[in-house]
Amino acid sequence: MKTVLAALLLGFGVTSAQAVSPEDWERPPEPTETSTECPDGQAWDKEVERCTDVKANSFNDDERYRAARELAYAGRLKAAGLALDAMTDQSSSRVLTYRGFLARKSGDWALAEQFYARALQEEPNDLLARSYLGMGLAEKGDVEAARRQLWQIRARGGRETWPERALLMTLRGGRLSAY
Repeated sequence: MKTVLAALLLGFGVTSAQAVSPEDWERPPEPTETSTECPDGQAWDKEVERCTDVKANSFNDDERYRAARELAYAGRLKAAGLALDAMTDQSSSRVLTYRGFLARKSGDWALAEQFYARALQEEPNDLLARSYLGMGLAEKGDVEAARRQLWQIRARGGRETWPERALLMTLRGGRLSAY
């Protein structure tokens, strides 16, 4: 595992794909009924105007992902995990990145690191995974490895994006409690 992570930390293979769109980075999600009213395992279904099981066919993976992101930002980590569980492609970089985020925020750095490594193996240009990985490395005191992630974000076209700014703030001693 450490060998794979080391290779990912230093890797340069750039592809044109982006695992998470920049629109997902720049602004925290607006709270909706999903995070304010729905119990764990459910999200707001606009069509029927009520909370519905996230596994229901009325939701597609993009909607489940947005629900997971909204719930994670609201601090509802278990509910965010249930929304991720309902997604069809469990090996996608965006699912793995958010699983890493949830593990890190739950205090399981070893598991978070595994998820981030798998996300970056799936999509080396996932700037959000690199930023969250860098934040975790910095939190653990490995500032040099966190700086390498910052360098990778910039080398992969991520200058002046939220992933770069968030990791820079962490490296400068700022706190991003929600991240």
